Amino acid sequence: MGASIEEVLFPGIDVRMEGVSVTAAMLVVDVAACGRPPSCPNCRWRGRRMYSAYRRNLSERPLGGQKLVVRLRVRRFFCDRKSCARRTFVEQVDRLTERYRRSSLGLKEWLTTVAVELGGRPGERLCRKLNLSACRTRLLGLLEEPPGPERAPRVLGVDEFAFRRGRRYGTILVDVEAGQVVDVLPGRTSETFATWLAAHPGAEIICRDRASSYTKAIRAAAPGALEVADRWHLLQNLSDAIEKTCHQHRPCLKKHTERGGDRPIEMPLVGVLPPTRIVQRVLQHHAEVTRMVTAGHPLSDIARRLGLDCKTVRRYRDTSLDHLLDSAGDRRPEKLDAFKPFLQQQYAAGVTNGRTLFQQIRERGFRGGYSTLTPYHRTLKAGTAPAAPAEFPSPRRITAWTMRPRECLSTQEVEHLDQARLACPDIARACDLARVFTDLVRNRRGQLLPAWIRQAEQSDVLPVAKFATFLRQDFDAVTAGLTYEWSSGKVEGHVNRVKTIKRAMYGRAGFRLLRSRILAHT
Repeated sequence: MGASIEEVLFPGIDVRMEGVSVTAAMLVVDVAACGRPPSCPNCRWRGRRMYSAYRRNLSERPLGGQKLVVRLRVRRFFCDRKSCARRTFVEQVDRLTERYRRSSLGLKEWLTTVAVELGGRPGERLCRKLNLSACRTRLLGLLEEPPGPERAPRVLGVDEFAFRRGRRYGTILVDVEAGQVVDVLPGRTSETFATWLAAHPGAEIICRDRASSYTKAIRAAAPGALEVADRWHLLQNLSDAIEKTCHQHRPCLKKHTERGGDRPIEMPLVGVLPPTRIVQRVLQHHAEVTRMVTAGHPLSDIARRLGLDCKTVRRYRDTSLDHLLDSAGDRRPEKLDAFKPFLQQQYAAGVTNGRTLFQQIRERGFRGGYSTLTPYHRTLKAGTAPAAPAEFPSPRRITAWTMRPRECLSTQEVEHLDQARLACPDIARACDLARVFTDLVRNRRGQLLPAWIRQAEQSDVLPVAKFATFLRQDFDAVTAGLTYEWSSGKVEGHVNRVKTIKRAMYGRAGFRLLRSRILAHT
């Protein structure tokens, strides 16, 4: 037996259908409330005498692509309790109406979901396509700031995110066990986090990155909590040390390649950096930071004067100019540079036809045109082509091969890594230390960390020795990170989600709205 229209539109709601009218613009349904007399909202005295009745127009979810308006007849009752200040009150229909709202609760739920997922203007455009009457201010008004928790979760994750990169930052707090955002703070200072921890006790384990401000807050407000340093950040710090070591020994790699090691390394060499804007900016910042450090200015003062982040200033201070320039330049070689050794080899073997050479390099991945090859082909004919430069892998490639498990490398990558190790004892020593440390991280062997730190500090590889000293300064948290299963992985995932929400709406809204969307989205 089919359901009536009343059961379809108002299932389980105490209303009675009185009529339906259809126009070109909308569908209007007349209904009347027929439930039990309600209680006074002030004194909870049940109404017995009806004062009057009137119609309320409620916007409802569309039906069949048409707008739906519910004309609801409700009753107003007397409050017979003499001690109550209210004389009359209007009944509210459960699951359909609430005070002062001109839309049904079902439509409010729809619009709230749109506001949470899309925000103001994008949500308004979607509502227009769905035939829903809602402007951006109405959508944003539905986002209520959820209340914060009374206690912190047992396993708390903390990390920073940028409101404006290099200028203003916030803090996100995540329940690592549940994978849900707990709260969002408007700053990343130790005082802000310490205040929150003091007001929300209960955290037993706190996962964090290497930020010292969070460590200071934990020791001040939650000294009994176990700090766990994130393993991904540890590996990232180690890879930076390995790459810096390889940069320091680039002459060793070049000399070994020119001697013709066991097998040639067929990798393109990055040429001279063009005078691009970023290169000029790196040169300028490096000169200014070096001058101010020599003059005795602290890092915070240098960062404030140059408008840079303290981490950026520290990088300019501790990194060689060659390394900075190599990071700033375009690592992609010129279209033809990677194929010049092959062209010289083929020309020496008797293949002198330009079209034939062009076809050969096209088969090997060249994407340029024949006109790009022609000038270099002329130098080959005239005998004025410079000898192909020694080719060796970039420090970043060597670092990538070192940080990955050896069984995950191809045979050619293993050979290239072995050639790099033969080129320089310091690179070989850095690779050995990195292999041991990655094994500690992947298999969570925190009990072996002290021995590794001693070996690294006693080695001649300065970047890795500095990294080991840095670990000693945060020894307990690093040991916990290499021992327990907890990490900041879920926190980093939420940080990426926050970036998406922020970029979609934060430029036209404030922190309260951003916090509401982050917490409501959870």
